[in-house]
Amino acid sequence: MWWGHLVVLDPRSIVPDPIDLQRLSPAALAYVGDAVYELYMRTYYLMPPKKSPLYHQAVVQQVRAEQQAQHLQTLIPYLNPEELDMVRRGRNSVHRSPRRLDPQIYQQATSLETLIGYLYLSDPSRLHQLLGMLNFDE
Repeated sequence: MWWGHLVVLDPRSIVPDPIDLQRLSPAALAYVGDAVYELYMRTYYLMPPKKSPLYHQAVVQQVRAEQQAQHLQTLIPYLNPEELDMVRRGRNSVHRSPRRLDPQIYQQATSLETLIGYLYLSDPSRLHQLLGMLNFDE
């Protein structure tokens, strides 16, 4: 599957058994979502070619909790009830946050990662659509 200029494996082609998404915890979905989001960011910033430290700097800026929380706020008006429920589940799964972060920011970042993990496993084309709505060049 093409994700803009990013090739993403359909998880159904690499996971031997179907995944029962209802049995996965929000933390498990956020774990997958974090990896998918970072891979998307790494691929997004590949062009034009740069030196490795510049790639790293651009990606780190986007994967910070503060930026993820901002991206979630951009997407909220476009989410359907099922997606909003995933966001709620992700937010409610957070019990502690790093000391440097406002707990609400951390909850929102985790909510975004939960949503991304869920959509990656259930509806990659919808995930592509939503990520396409975000502005990463701010």
